[in-house]
Amino acid sequence: MKLRPLQIKDAEGMLEWMHNPDIAKNFRFNTSGQTLDKVKNFIENSFDEETKHYAVANENDEYLGTISLKAINREDKTAEYAISMRACAIGTGAAAIATRELLKKAFYEMELNRVYLNVLSDNVRAQKFYEKMGFTYEGEFKQHICKNGEFKDLKWYAILKENFEV
Repeated sequence: MKLRPLQIKDAEGMLEWMHNPDIAKNFRFNTSGQTLDKVKNFIENSFDEETKHYAVANENDEYLGTISLKAINREDKTAEYAISMRACAIGTGAAAIATRELLKKAFYEMELNRVYLNVLSDNVRAQKFYEKMGFTYEGEFKQHICKNGEFKDLKWYAILKENFEV
């Protein structure tokens, strides 16, 4: 398993998880309207100083998911973490390996101090995963977003460099 910058060849795999209702129900944003052209445009603009979207790829370079550091703030040494995996990769351990690799990059290559995330309060599976990876629950924003006409709470998690175990 490896992390690499997203490539155009990953677009169809990305659309797969975006259009999978079991996966997409856990996102803050609606992905059902995504098209191949929109995803290709996203890929072409997926890697710069403030945002780094990586492909999670297996030993055959098959795209398994996307893992990201967003809103990278060099002054405060922080970034937001995000991950989305294809259904075929869920439960394989690929997300855990990718998360550890991304956190190594964040803390030791980019010299960040804090990586944070938010998750819908009803996404318990993801919360357990984040806690297993060393993220600490920091609080909840009540009725913070409106999704499909319903207000949803967001839980916030973070991990500090000093608490990350290589």
